[in-house]
Amino acid sequence: MKKLLVILFVLPALSCVAQKWEKKYDYVDNCTCGLSKVKKDGKIGYVNKEGVEVIKPQFEDGLTFNEGYAAVKDGPKWRYFDSTGKAITDAIFDDALNFSNGIAPASKNGKYGYINIKGETEIPFEFSNARGFADGLAPAANAKGFWGYIDLKGNWVVKPMYDFTDNFENGEARVIKGEKVFYIDKQNKVLHD
Repeated sequence: MKKLLVILFVLPALSCVAQKWEKKYDYVDNCTCGLSKVKKDGKIGYVNKEGVEVIKPQFEDGLTFNEGYAAVKDGPKWRYFDSTGKAITDAIFDDALNFSNGIAPASKNGKYGYINIKGETEIPFEFSNARGFADGLAPAANAKGFWGYIDLKGNWVVKPMYDFTDNFENGEARVIKGEKVFYIDKQNKVLHD
């Protein structure tokens, strides 16, 4: 049984990773959006299924591509690239997360907001923390550090009142308030512990 589990775990990587070229890298991630994140000599880059470097390994860190975009750490700041290797932003972000629903949370000057696939501000940088969208809502924290949920326009759907909030999945999300951990729906109704 253990051998079968190992084989199932390795097969997704092999579908994008050609054995001939993967050996020249110290690390090769699974292929998403047609690209694999690679690491060589401590630097991150991205290659296509044939092993052609689309983004040369030159960055300190990088996220896996999602929805055709990924963020890389360029010096002390983060910037975003599309899957053709074109930069869609300058290196201006203190933190950067993956795209979901066509927008990505990022931070600059100590505040989180969301950018679109053109690199433009979609939701203003006014949150103390934020995460990606799932089921149409995203966890975000106000200036006092309390978490709630915003919609794709940045409006509070669930007012910030929690110490922590997870992403919604199948219409429910785990939240933490004080010592209590429980699940809510999108109308902030408690579903279960």
